[in-house]
Amino acid sequence: MDIIIVCAILIFILFYNKTIDGKKFLIDNEKYFQALREEDYDFLLYAKYGDDVIPDLLYRKRITNALIAGFVFFIIFLTSLSLINIVIAIGAMFLVFKLPYIQLKQFYKAHLHEIDIMLPYYLKSLEILIQHYTVPVAIGKSIDDAPDIFKPGLRKIVERVNAGDSSIDPYMEFSNTYPVRDSMRMMRLLYRLGIGSQENKQERLMMFSRTVSNLQNKAREIKYKERLGHMESLTMTMLVVTGVAVMLIVLISMMGMFNI
Repeated sequence: MDIIIVCAILIFILFYNKTIDGKKFLIDNEKYFQALREEDYDFLLYAKYGDDVIPDLLYRKRITNALIAGFVFFIIFLTSLSLINIVIAIGAMFLVFKLPYIQLKQFYKAHLHEIDIMLPYYLKSLEILIQHYTVPVAIGKSIDDAPDIFKPGLRKIVERVNAGDSSIDPYMEFSNTYPVRDSMRMMRLLYRLGIGSQENKQERLMMFSRTVSNLQNKAREIKYKERLGHMESLTMTMLVVTGVAVMLIVLISMMGMFNI
C-alpha cells in the first residue's frame, strides 16, 4: 500500500512540474489516437449538443480520461503485476474511452426519427432560396435558420465551394459526416442542381422539390405510425392494469365471503 501511495505522489509531482507533459504526449501521438476515432463521432456530438460543441476537444478529453484510468489501475496492480491484472487495466482504459461514445449512440437511437426528419424539412426551406440564388449562395443564406446539428457541415460546404472546389466532394463529405436517412441521395441532387445551365435549372428544381416532398411525407408517416404504436401500447397497458385490478377485487371479495 505504501508503494502505491509513493508512486501516485511521484507521478503527480512529475505531471505538476511538467516533467511529463500530458498535452505534448497527446499532440505527438495524435495520429495514433485518431485511428481509434469513430467515423460517426462528430455527427453524434452535433446531434446531442448542437453547433457549439468542439469534437476535437471532447475527443482529447476521452483519450486523457482513458489514460488516467490506465495509470490508476497500473498503480493499484503495481505490487502484484500479472497478465490478468494487465488485461483488467487495458479493459478499464477501453471502457472509459468507449463509454462517452456509447452514451452518444444511446441518445441518437432514442431520438433517431426526430433527427432524421430534420433534413427533409431543412431542404424544403432551402428549396425556396435556390429559386432565387445559386446552390452555394442559398446554402450560405440558409445556415442561420438551419438545425444546429447541420450548421458545421453546411459551413464546410460553403467554404470548400468558395475556395474553388467545384466537385461533388464537399456534398459527399457532408453526407458522410451526417449519415441521416437519404442524406447521400439528397446531396447528390443538390450538387446536380448547382451545375449545368440556367435553362435546365427549373426542371432539376422540380425534381428536387418532388423528392423532398416525398421524404417529408415518409417522415410524417413514420411519425404517425410511432404515435399510433405508442397509443396502442398505452391502451394495452391500461387494459392489462384494469383487468388485473378487477381480478384482484373479485379475488378479495371471494376471500371475504369465504371468511364469513
